[in-house]
Amino acid sequence: MDIRHLQVVAEIVRQNSFTKAADSLHLTQPTISKTIRNLENELNVEVFIRDGKTLKLTDAGTAIMSYAGPILQLFDKLQSEIHDLTYLNKGRISIGLPPMAGARFFPGVIKSFQERYPGIAIQMVEEGSNKIEESIATGELDVGVVLGPVDGGVFDSFPVIDEVLKVILHPSNALAGKAQIRLSELAQEKFILFSSDFALHDRIITECRAVGYSPRIEYESTQWDFIGEMVASDLGIAMLPATICRSFNPAKVRSVPLIEPSIPWSLDMVWKREGYLSLAAREWIAFTRHLFA
Repeated sequence: MDIRHLQVVAEIVRQNSFTKAADSLHLTQPTISKTIRNLENELNVEVFIRDGKTLKLTDAGTAIMSYAGPILQLFDKLQSEIHDLTYLNKGRISIGLPPMAGARFFPGVIKSFQERYPGIAIQMVEEGSNKIEESIATGELDVGVVLGPVDGGVFDSFPVIDEVLKVILHPSNALAGKAQIRLSELAQEKFILFSSDFALHDRIITECRAVGYSPRIEYESTQWDFIGEMVASDLGIAMLPATICRSFNPAKVRSVPLIEPSIPWSLDMVWKREGYLSLAAREWIAFTRHLFA
């Protein structure tokens, strides 16, 4: 027994006629009759009692009809939902965004996407790049924005943002008036870093060690604006992307380009290379790829 058998039985009952059911289903009457005959042979029961022009259900037919209604309703609902998903009238995407990227670059992107696809729900998760990569790899998130480069064996990706870090300092710091700061000149400073969930945490430590010292880490945070406030309170120095630095009041926080080396802040949109990706997620990838191109 399959869904087509139930559809035919239900339509014969509704029309009280094999002929009318055939017309309604756009089938020939022999096809309708054969469908019922095959069903009866499969179940080894009669479904209809044919008494002249009158059609009656047998006990087995009555049992079939008692389940056919709810099953066909669910099947119709399933077809409608698949249609909506196929044509992006509905769906759901889970997206991981680091706080700096989410706050500065994506509100307008999300607004534009939802204006085009109002039926698609977006779940945003703010995390550091390391945590976002883990969540995409395990399937908890569909897509995310992370600090590049990424593992091409695990993820597909495309670039979205390409900047460099600047040093932010309290105006009273002796280095605040310089046009540029070498990374080696920060060896005696107190550092304020993002927490270890953020790829920048390890990136900055690695770069400092490469020029001969381990940074003295005084504080860690998950929020760039709080890091800025701590620098404004003269609790230490930090490194943030140029775009973020422009949001600080220069009377409270100075930002100076970092050199020798400069530290890139390159963000990629990433998703898992292997495995299922919903139509909504695929459309998000295509939409953002076009915008950031």
